[in-house]
Amino acid sequence: MNERTNVLERMLQEGFATGNTDIVDELCDPGIVEHQFGLAGVGAEAIGKIKRAIAEVHRGMPDLRFTIEDAVESGDTAWVRAEGMATNTGPFLGPPTGRPVRFTVIDIARIHDGRIVEHWGVPDRFAILMRLGRIPVPVW
Repeated sequence: MNERTNVLERMLQEGFATGNTDIVDELCDPGIVEHQFGLAGVGAEAIGKIKRAIAEVHRGMPDLRFTIEDAVESGDTAWVRAEGMATNTGPFLGPPTGRPVRFTVIDIARIHDGRIVEHWGVPDRFAILMRLGRIPVPVW
């Protein structure tokens, strides 16, 4: 795995999957520009939001694990497609359901000196909501 891809994988595996918010201070530049819906911000504001997201996701899905399915690097930018798998045993977007959850995450980040300076994240929240039974699965 390449250096920049490894930074994104560590954020998923050591942060979101384990609930370790300290990884944010190690892997994110203090001036990070975060574009992900719900987490958008710059610097300390963004870092605080990312840490809260890690804690919330881990609280709701403590057995969360990720598999990197695809990764590409060009210059200072890395793109990753990961599959997340977990069981919803804690509160997450509502009360725990006990249901298994599988979802895709697309992460794009500019990385400089081993730290994320700019990030775009697209977790498939619709898949999560449908698999939790919070919204119906469309029938096409």
